[in-house]
Amino acid sequence: MSKELLALPQVLTLRDATGVLATLLGGVAQQTTAATVRIDASPLRKFDSSALAVLLECRRVALESGRGFCVDGLPADLQGLANVYGVAPLIASAPG
Repeated sequence: MSKELLALPQVLTLRDATGVLATLLGGVAQQTTAATVRIDASPLRKFDSSALAVLLECRRVALESGRGFCVDGLPADLQGLANVYGVAPLIASAPG
């Protein structure tokens, strides 16, 4: 995992959420000089709505520490879930 870009695993379901969140938050804490916390969601192959909860918690922590937040490579199906739950704007990728 790059210090600049945190990556989600291939599987992120309710069963995995606590461990993945802990790993990501550890990465966020180490990125003390990053202006924006960037998460790469492209590795995701199997997920449920727990993936959204993990991303939203990472966003909350990033914003709380005065940083921006974006998700790159969000799978279309997860984007669809985000749209259904009304949280898509909160996990949108940064332009460019």
